Amino acid sequence: MASNIDKYKSDLQKLLKLGQQLYYAMNYEVFEDKFIKNIRTVMNSDEEVTKFIKDLPDFDLKYQPWYSESLVLIKQLLPDRLGDFIKYYEKPKNRKLLESDNYTIEDYLQGNIRNQSFKIATSVGLDAALPQFRQQLSILQSIQARFESSLFDIRQLVQADFFDSELAAAKELLKHKFARAAGAVAGVVLEKHLFQVLCDHHIAIKKNPAINDLNEALKKNSVIDTPQWLFIQRLGAIRNLCSHNKINEPTPEEVGDLIAGVDKTIKTIF
Repeated sequence: MASNIDKYKSDLQKLLKLGQQLYYAMNYEVFEDKFIKNIRTVMNSDEEVTKFIKDLPDFDLKYQPWYSESLVLIKQLLPDRLGDFIKYYEKPKNRKLLESDNYTIEDYLQGNIRNQSFKIATSVGLDAALPQFRQQLSILQSIQARFESSLFDIRQLVQADFFDSELAAAKELLKHKFARAAGAVAGVVLEKHLFQVLCDHHIAIKKNPAINDLNEALKKNSVIDTPQWLFIQRLGAIRNLCSHNKINEPTPEEVGDLIAGVDKTIKTIF
């Protein structure tokens, strides 16, 4: 089985490849004639040029999935650059005037090129989004260097491998109708992950906390939102049914939901 490090590297390579194609697509959309002229200098024939352009992804359709997947990877591997990555996409909330230095990819996708505020009718070209996307691509590329750096902390990746193994064991227990044991194992994984998230965010927590304590601390410190809090609350309730309630037996469906929910949590909440 491939390790989480191998999975991250594979996902990164796919995103980098698509990101480069999206950058070409954006250039083609903005500077069509210039772009075609430039690629002709490195292509052997007009047929190659035509095929290259035909194979370019549709930026409007492919950018959002690329952005969402890149966001998850950066959140996990380069969290200190997450804010910058988002900034290049989202329109500033208090922006009063559309300018080249505050133009975003969201503006590009919406085709924003003119100012309407304060009777100002100046225009900003769609090409203003090119540097923003180039910066996003550079942030993603910088993850690659972290894999090669001896300073890269792989603790979380190793821990993720361990959690995946534990959940695989829980699935096997459930398969053999040991629902209570499977739920208990999945609950331990959830508890350890939430505790690690609090540590990573430098949030103090009382000694020997339960899942509910960890969940409350994460919500109080705005690490998770209300839907995520409710989701974890339900997982904790199923875990308690497996570990503490000796009267009611957890159903296989409930334990299956717990295992799937824990798997989702350890991959989306950091």
